[in-house]
Amino acid sequence: MTAPFNALLIANRGEIAIRIARACADLGIRSVAVFAEDDAASLHVRKADVALPLAGRGVAAYLDMDRLVALALEQGCEAIHPGYGFLAENGEFARRCQRAGIQFVGPQAEVLDLFGDKAAARALAERLEVPLVAGINRAVSVEEAEAFLEGLGDGAAVMLK
Repeated sequence: MTAPFNALLIANRGEIAIRIARACADLGIRSVAVFAEDDAASLHVRKADVALPLAGRGVAAYLDMDRLVALALEQGCEAIHPGYGFLAENGEFARRCQRAGIQFVGPQAEVLDLFGDKAAARALAERLEVPLVAGINRAVSVEEAEAFLEGLGDGAAVMLK
């Protein structure tokens, strides 16, 4: 299998970063890890081909979109894999990658934006006739919510989000 790119920046830490680095190694892709000050001794730092420090500590260090894109460009990375959490569901980060000419490994920015809005995502699924459990895709009054719940019948399960 030919790798789709030569180098990839892993914009995450921990187990997911280790798994991404392992996949890169299997595909012959150079992996570039990043780490916050307090993650310098973490295993993902040693599993990647290159490891670069981020400014700061904790989660905040991994949310610096400009720095992540800059590091990817400096290292010649053609792609950024966000892992999960952090920036994985951030449409703006996907757009910044795209503007920089870097492939965002994940959905397109517009998809991330859409699925960040649960009501809009449900409305789209309804338009596309995707089977859905009973629900409401908009803000409702107390009276509307009560009527909906009564219509479910006894013993029905409900999830509120």
